[in-house]
Amino acid sequence: MDSKKLALLCRELADNKKAEDIVVLDVSKVSSITDYFVIVTGTSEPHLRAIVDEIRDGLREDHGITPTSSEGTFQTAWIVLDYFDVIVHVMRKDARENYKLEDLWGDAPRVSTRKPRAKKAKAESAVA
Repeated sequence: MDSKKLALLCRELADNKKAEDIVVLDVSKVSSITDYFVIVTGTSEPHLRAIVDEIRDGLREDHGITPTSSEGTFQTAWIVLDYFDVIVHVMRKDARENYKLEDLWGDAPRVSTRKPRAKKAKAESAVA
């Protein structure tokens, strides 16, 4: 699986558990360590756990992909899942505001994860 597809899949899995403020950054041109960062916010320790479990389990069960390493604990409010080409940061809001990863990697473009609305509107008007 290519790295962009993996990053978007991580985003989708996090969204399955209602992660907040999901951002995918393409850091391939500004970093030699990875291609994409996926940064998501969870609201509590159980929410962080649910997001991390959804990503780990979904990638392992459906795609045979496991992280090369993981760091952090639910109590520290920041868990990092390293999939080599994609690094997933699952953070509680206070930790995310404190470390400001999006600012630190401000030169990295955000990957659009939304489907264009024009196609949806066009399809709806065709049905009507």
